[in-house]
Amino acid sequence: MIKHGTASVFLFTPDGGGWRIGLIRHPRLHRWMLPGGHVEPHENPAEAALREVSEETGVVAHLINTHAAGLTDSAPGIPMPVWIVEQHVPSESRHPHPHVHIDHLYVAVAAAAEPAGQAELQVRWSTPKELAELDMFPGSLQGARLLFDRIDQLA
Repeated sequence: MIKHGTASVFLFTPDGGGWRIGLIRHPRLHRWMLPGGHVEPHENPAEAALREVSEETGVVAHLINTHAAGLTDSAPGIPMPVWIVEQHVPSESRHPHPHVHIDHLYVAVAAAAEPAGQAELQVRWSTPKELAELDMFPGSLQGARLLFDRIDQLA
């Protein structure tokens, strides 16, 4: 099966002493999802993650290091994802055959929820309590809940 590199982002913004997570409404799947998409041939997954956030939400964000002090902090390099997962994807108009996304999942912080540019998709900023109301994929929901518990230390 063909595998495609993708990058998705758990996008957080501070909100009056707490945090909100930014999600996009996927136009074809009709679910609330993490901003993200395919890695283009001229970019690495970290660059794709920031590009997708900017395109889909209009928000400017920066990736944060989710790894504790140690080897990942000792040498400059490409920011590391918090997780890498394989997701089986059915055929779609751009990719007419079922394929697998190798999704690099990053954590990013936006200084503000207001977009700096035009958002391609509907964006929602949600609190941890609001997540239960949303139609999300289980893995994204589980990751968001886990990261909400740790975002103060990570950011």
